[in-house]
Amino acid sequence: MLILIIGLLVFLGIHSVLIVKPDLGRSMAARHGENTWKGAYSVIAIIGLLLVIYGYGLARQQPAAAYLPLPGLRHLTHLLMLPVFVLLFATYFPGRIKSATRHPMLWATILWALAHLLSNGNWADVLLFGGFLAWAAADLISMSWRPAKHIPTVPAGRFNDGVCIIGGLIVYALFVGGLHRWLFGVAPM
Repeated sequence: MLILIIGLLVFLGIHSVLIVKPDLGRSMAARHGENTWKGAYSVIAIIGLLLVIYGYGLARQQPAAAYLPLPGLRHLTHLLMLPVFVLLFATYFPGRIKSATRHPMLWATILWALAHLLSNGNWADVLLFGGFLAWAAADLISMSWRPAKHIPTVPAGRFNDGVCIIGGLIVYALFVGGLHRWLFGVAPM
């Protein structure tokens, strides 16, 4: 479990830089060069992500229950997961969905984490999904007082919402249909 905790601290920590100190990215880029800063940031994030994946895999081998999820909550999990991929698409295909949610990737992360907490009650799950839930909520709150970060997207267009909905539902169907089991060893249905 220690590797999972270290991974979460590294991954979510580097992603919390803008929450804690919004100008740090700009000052580091000015001091060391934008490519050097982005490269260091990326390397730290990748190391953290790999530690999270490895640590979570290890922790799942010796599960320790924090709570027992109610069986009926799995249906709610599937319902909460429906908009997740649509919102992820909306991050990069700006349209009415992105305008309405303002920060669709953070909302997708919140829904994903909450949905998984409803169906998974081991301590590793609580750390992983609870950590991402807390981080995404803090990041969403911080967006009200810090400047928005530019995310490269396709040009805004009238068909982008359709792309988000169709693309998101196709990816959702792929995950339910077997991709989740193939990637993570757990069948959602």
